Amino acid sequence: MKQIRHWIRRYFVFSQSEVNGFLLLFGIMVLLTAAPLLFHALYTPTFNSRSASDKQILDSLVAQLEARQPERSSSPYRRPTVALQPFNPNQLTAEEWQAYGLPKYLAQRILNYRNKIGDFSYKAELGEIYGLPDSVFQRFYPYIQLPEEKPARYSRSKDVARNERPIPDPNWNNSRPPRERFILAPFNINTADTTQLKQIRGIGSKLSARIVKYREGLGGFYTIVQLKEVYGLQPEIIDSLQKYTFVPDTYAPQQLNLNTVTADELKMHPYVSSNAARAIVAYREQHGNYERLEDVQKVRLVSSEMFEKLRPYLQL
Repeated sequence: MKQIRHWIRRYFVFSQSEVNGFLLLFGIMVLLTAAPLLFHALYTPTFNSRSASDKQILDSLVAQLEARQPERSSSPYRRPTVALQPFNPNQLTAEEWQAYGLPKYLAQRILNYRNKIGDFSYKAELGEIYGLPDSVFQRFYPYIQLPEEKPARYSRSKDVARNERPIPDPNWNNSRPPRERFILAPFNINTADTTQLKQIRGIGSKLSARIVKYREGLGGFYTIVQLKEVYGLQPEIIDSLQKYTFVPDTYAPQQLNLNTVTADELKMHPYVSSNAARAIVAYREQHGNYERLEDVQKVRLVSSEMFEKLRPYLQL
């Protein structure tokens, strides 16, 4: 037993307490593996007409649940039944909006907006409809037959009781410059602070701080796809981040030197576990410095997938 402990400790680079835990875990796994065999040997179920009837009822319930499952999991956004072409959002009916792929409730919401507030006067106003994703609005944008910017000499009445088209504002002052429309320009994700990130719809203080913290732990994003690894980001927020942020082609993330880095420094990286960090350093101490980055794959705890993700952050 002592030889087994010594072999495990040397092979896996474990401490004495980790070896004890490993053996305990291995014993539990053996017991759990043998439990079904013991159970079947000690207990043989009897089959009768009642169990057959119960099984038939259960199979019927499972079939009903499976039939309903696609309805619950399906997205409210359907594939468009007609090809997009130039359109005026003030003239489409609910059925025509649905033909463009919008769910029924959102098509009705657009009609309610037109009835209560008035017709759309410029393109970006359609994107302000609550619940309309940025990705859908960007797909519609080139086909909307409305001005790019809000007309400076017209203001929309906010009185819900009145249903009328925009009228000239009598208080408009010709000497007052028109209010500029805010346009969010794409920015560098590796230099952005929380204030910049919060300009994107759906990102508040918590998510912006979480993005910055994960970026610092990595040493910088080398591809925008890594944003999917940040905990708590919904698909529509990731879509907006990929639209409004970028990683410069010449950007190089902070790198760790395989021949000088410590285990404590390595395990701080999100891609490296504590055991893998110790194994990487232990291999270097036993076999000498790494000659190529690929040599780190000789460590058993470093998989090819882990190496490919970690490669941009390593150097010799």
